[in-house]
Amino acid sequence: MSKKKVVHYINQFFAGIGGEEKADHKPEVREGVVGPGLGINAALKDDAEIIATVICGDTYFNEHLEEAEAAVLELIEKYNPDLFIAGPAFNAGRYGVAAGAVTKAVSEKLGIPAVTAMYEENPGADMYKSDVYIVKTGNSAATMGKAIPALTSLALKLLKGEEIGTPEEDNYMERGIRVNYFADKRGSARAVDMLIKKLKGEEFVTEYPMPAFDRVFPNPAVKDITKAKIGLVTSGGIVPKGNPDRIESSSASKYGRYDITGIDALTSETHQTAHGGYDPVYANENPNRVLPVDVMRDLEREGKIGSLHNIYYATVGNGTAVASAKKYAEAFSKELVADGVDAVILSST
Repeated sequence: MSKKKVVHYINQFFAGIGGEEKADHKPEVREGVVGPGLGINAALKDDAEIIATVICGDTYFNEHLEEAEAAVLELIEKYNPDLFIAGPAFNAGRYGVAAGAVTKAVSEKLGIPAVTAMYEENPGADMYKSDVYIVKTGNSAATMGKAIPALTSLALKLLKGEEIGTPEEDNYMERGIRVNYFADKRGSARAVDMLIKKLKGEEFVTEYPMPAFDRVFPNPAVKDITKAKIGLVTSGGIVPKGNPDRIESSSASKYGRYDITGIDALTSETHQTAHGGYDPVYANENPNRVLPVDVMRDLEREGKIGSLHNIYYATVGNGTAVASAKKYAEAFSKELVADGVDAVILSST
């Protein structure tokens, strides 16, 4: 029996073309397996094989959505595949958005079984999880070994037309679809069972989990901004030249604390961006575009603010987990309060 045909989609990084400097790479197709497709192909075993790999730069796809999607679909369609797989994209935001968009287009416009995979905090997950099957992965490619078996398992189920289990059973993100089923006990009995377990402090799984929202209540307004001490914090990656703390360009594991005492403006000679999620040219040319030290000094001299705090905090938001960002903020917020800072301007990209 001949193997079913699979087309795989990856970005420029996993294709070995390059990183951010090659993110404008236009769509292309290569025969056979490329990059992570090797692991996927091995996991598909005798059921299917990757016959072609479509590649597109993350920046190009996200800046030319309609054009890029049409070009990628055309490359996929000519192979008449039985199955389409995108990623895994892990926590790479633009890659996740592209993988989700292409998977949806392949499923809806070409009618081909399609699946992708990414981290649950990837923006592509929220955008497309209700439209397509998105297998859950870890935060980075370090979890590739676990991601591929889960991805190919669901992919083969789709290929064979087998019944898809619950999100917990098949490790995909909830799609907001409710399915009727026959239970051994009536609802009232199941509810009482759960209540008893809860009262006893035992573990139980609700049948209808409620969404959990992280509510952040605003602080009272600054009473007199002309007497306020203002701090600067950025997720745009502005660091002293040479990035002394080696803050990662993606999925940052740390933040930096930097002194700007006596500095009226940041320059290309003194500062740069460590961020890998946007074109760094304009930020490196004038770092004040991301961290507005120059404007804040003007306001300070004009008496429109009390003073500018002489320490700023910086990290990289690109691919950084929400839990990590929250941990960093909790740490340096204590320092800001201790230093008498009344308000903070948080700049991103």
